Amino acid sequence: MSQQTFASRLRTAGSGPRATARGRASSGRPPWMERPHWYGQGAKAAALVVLTVIVLYPFVLAIGTSLAGREELNANGGYVLLPKHPTLEAYRVILSGGVVTQAAVVSIFITLIGTALSLACTVLIAYGTSRPGTVLGKPILLLVLGTFLFAPGIIPTYLAVQQFQLLDTYASLILPVLLNAFNIVVVRSFFQSIPEELYDAARIDGAGEVTVLFRIVLPLSKAVLAVVGLFYAVGYWNSFFNAVLYLNDSGKFPIQVILRSYVLNGQSINAQAMGVHAIPPATSLQMAVLIIAIVPIFCVYPFLQKFFVKGVLTGAIKG
Repeated sequence: MSQQTFASRLRTAGSGPRATARGRASSGRPPWMERPHWYGQGAKAAALVVLTVIVLYPFVLAIGTSLAGREELNANGGYVLLPKHPTLEAYRVILSGGVVTQAAVVSIFITLIGTALSLACTVLIAYGTSRPGTVLGKPILLLVLGTFLFAPGIIPTYLAVQQFQLLDTYASLILPVLLNAFNIVVVRSFFQSIPEELYDAARIDGAGEVTVLFRIVLPLSKAVLAVVGLFYAVGYWNSFFNAVLYLNDSGKFPIQVILRSYVLNGQSINAQAMGVHAIPPATSLQMAVLIIAIVPIFCVYPFLQKFFVKGVLTGAIKG
C-alpha cells in the first residue's frame, strides 16, 4: 500500500460522521442549538397535526351533534360530525327551560367570587411567608405544606361544614376549597425571586408593607397571578362533588350537576320543566349542555395562555 493511498484513506475517514460531531463539539454550541434537519421539522409538524386532530375531534363532534336534527342523528347512529341541516333547537329548548340558565348563573357567580377570594388569600399568605422576619411565618408555611401530606377526608370536611352551618349555601362550594397549597408555593416562590433591592428602595422612600405589596409586588406578578387565577377559576367552574355533597336545593346547583343530570336523564328534565313532549333527542340536549359548560373556559383561556409558561415556570423554579 503506497503512502499516498494511506493518506487519502485517513482523509476520507476524518470526514465522516465522527468528524462532523467533533466539529460541532469544537464549535462550542450544544446539539439542541444546531439547525434542525428538514425531516425532523416535518416529523414534529405531523405529530402536532395528529395531536390537534385527536384533541379537537371530540369537541367538533359534540358541536355537530348538538346542531343536528332528529332525522340526521337517527341516520348516522346518534352522532354527527358536520350536520347538513344545522339547527339551534336543542339550545333553544335548554335555555328556555330555565334550568341550565340558572345553573350557569350560579356557576359564574361561584367562579367569580371564589376566584377573587382565593387569589386574595393566596397573595396575602404567600407574601407574608416570603418576607424574612414575619411573625409565625414558618409555622404557617409548615401548615400549608402539611396539606400536601395530610389531605382532609370527606367525612371530617362534611362535619366541619355542618358545624359552621354552611350546608345548602354557596359558601360551602367556596370555603372548603378556598386555598391550594401548590398555588401558594408557586406565588411565594415568585415573590422571593423579586430582587431585594426593590423592597429596600421602597422602604427608604417610606413605603410600608401594604404599599410595597400593592405598588411593587403585584404589578410585577401579573403573569403568575393570571395563571394561578385560571387554576382557581377552572376548579370552581368544574365544581361538582362538593355541590352534590353539600347542596340540597336544586335551584342552587351549578352547571356541572345539571350536565350530569342531562347525561343520566336525557329528555326528562326539559319535559318536566317545559311541559312538552316534542323536544330534540337526548343526545342533542346532552351535547348542547356540554358545549354551554365548556365555552366559558374556552373563551377565557386564549387571553391568559401567553402567561402560562412565564408564570408557572418562573414561580416554580426561582426562589
